[in-house]
Parts: sequence; structure tokens; C-alpha cells
Amino acid sequence: MSKTRWFLPVLLLAVAAVGYYAWHTSGQQGLPEGFASGNGRIEAVEIDVSTRTAGRIEDILVGEGEFVAAGQVVARMETTQLRAQKRQAEAQFERAQIGIGTAESLVRQREAEKAAAEALVAQRQTQLDGTQRRLGRSEQLARTNAISQQVLDDNRTAADGARAELASAQASLAASEAAIGAAKAQVLDAVAAVDAAKAATESIDADIADAELRAPRDGRVQYRVAQLGEVVSAGGRVLNLVDLGDVYMTFFLPTEQAGRVSMGSEVRLVLDAAPQLLIPASVSYVADVAQFTPRTVETAEERQKLMFRIRAQIRPELLREHIQYVKTGLPGVAYVRIDPQAEWPTNLQGPMVQ
Repeated sequence: MSKTRWFLPVLLLAVAAVGYYAWHTSGQQGLPEGFASGNGRIEAVEIDVSTRTAGRIEDILVGEGEFVAAGQVVARMETTQLRAQKRQAEAQFERAQIGIGTAESLVRQREAEKAAAEALVAQRQTQLDGTQRRLGRSEQLARTNAISQQVLDDNRTAADGARAELASAQASLAASEAAIGAAKAQVLDAVAAVDAAKAATESIDADIADAELRAPRDGRVQYRVAQLGEVVSAGGRVLNLVDLGDVYMTFFLPTEQAGRVSMGSEVRLVLDAAPQLLIPASVSYVADVAQFTPRTVETAEERQKLMFRIRAQIRPELLREHIQYVKTGLPGVAYVRIDPQAEWPTNLQGPMVQ
């Protein structure tokens, strides 16, 4: 390979490296010891307003760029089918309630049958006792030939018949007791059916309530994901919101400076759109892994080039007061005090956004 062929790529790489170093160090010029700065953009947490169940979008009540308050209805899903299901569940609920009354009536009927069976058992027991006493007397008289054999046989037959009738009455009593248990089971089943129908109605009511999509937080509508009349699946996104109560700027610092930044360190933001104003913020996040990594980090000099992501959070109360003016995507510079004892330079002392 000729010298000309490899010289041009090397020259371009050198120019690129010098440009990166100049870009990185330009924000640090003019800052006293104990401060660092980095370029960034205003960002915010994005929230998707989604459907819990599948359905057709009936109406979208807000447009892109509009502010919304927490709990505000922003869209509605079609509920025709859900309301039909609710009427069906309500009818099942009423039917189940009627079933409870029917089952309870059946229990009372079976209990009455049991009482009759108990009375019959008592009657058959009395009859058996009478026939057995009569048989006993007949057997004593038969030994002295005071009565005929026919009378003795008739009394024995009557006693056997009374014993069989008592057994039949006792079987009827046992059957009535089993019938009462079955009837009470039907009552429990009917009560369970009422609870199931009630739960189904409440579930449908919850689905109908969820058909009104509400903003989970104060924010601004960033864009519509779906359009009026579209059918979306369960969990389908309808709107995308920007949470203007959670706004921050992300910027990057090299290893030496990032290592001195602590959580809560004071930050002042200067936006390109309003360079005359300072926005107070504080460090809410420091990455534990470098974002920009050179090819090799074998020397201390190379390790100093590692860049760590820092997040500067703007106070929520300040955002609420100026929510109409909060815009994401605005570029600017974040100045962070890495030495708590250092005094802010004159150009970073005011005016502050209050």
C-alpha cells in the first residue's frame, strides 16, 4: 500500500479526535474549579394511555399538544357489547335469587316430610309394641290351650306386619333426612350462583368504567397512536403522554468529574431558547457504566475519556408552577457543582427561575 493511501484515513481520524476533544472541552472553558458542565436536552417520562380490553375506539377527546390533568377522560371505547353482557348478567342474578327462594321452599317441604315420617315411625312403633304384647299373652294362653292355634298364628302375623311397617317408616324417615341435606345443598348452590352473577356484573361494570380512558398524570399529549374508529387489542395504545411532573436533562461527564458527582448535587440548567434564565435542578441519577468507551482503556489517560451519563431533575413544584411553558427536546447546558464548598460564578448566579 502506498503512503498516500494510508495517510488520508489517518489524517481524517486525527481531525475527528481533535474535533471531539474540542467539542467536549468547550463547555468546560470559563468554569472555575469545583464545577463541570455538559450539553443535553430536556426530557420527560413518557406514558402510554392503553386499553385494558379489546374494543373499538368510540371517541378521542384531546388533540396532540393539549394539556391534560390526572383523572381527565381522554378517550372512550365502544361499550355496546359490554352493556348487553351486563343486562344478561343482571338477568342471571335475578334468576339466581329466585333459585334461592325455590331451594329454601324445598328445604321446608323436606323438613315437613321428615316430621311426618317421624310421626309415622312413632305410630308404627306403638303398633308394634301393642302387637308384641298381644303375642306375648297369646303364647302364654296357648300353653294352657286357653286359645286356639289360629289365634296365636294371627297374633304372630300381626306382630311381624307391625315390625315390617316400622322398618318401612324408619326408611322413609332416613330418606327424608337425606332429602333435607340435598335441598340445603341446593340452597348453597343457589347462593353461589347469586354471588357468581353479582361478580360477573361487577366485572362488567369495571370493564365499562375502564372503557373511559383517563390520564394517569398531569401532562401533555405527545401524539395519537390510534385513530377514531380503530379496533385495538387488549393493552393497545391509544395516546402517548409526556409526564410534565417528571422532567430532567441528561448530560455526560468524563470519569474524573463524574466520580465527584453525588446524588442531590446542585445543578443549574441554561436552555438555548432562554439563555438569560437559570433553571435550578439536582442530580437524580449517575450511571455506573460508561456510555462512551474508547477502543482500549489500558492506560490512565484513556480511562479519563470514559463518559458517564448524569441526570439532572427539575423540582416538581417548579414544574407545576410553569407547566404551560415546559417543552421537551429543548437543548441546553447543565452546570453541576461537584465541590459543595465552591461558590457559583457570577454568570451562573441569576436570574433564577422561581
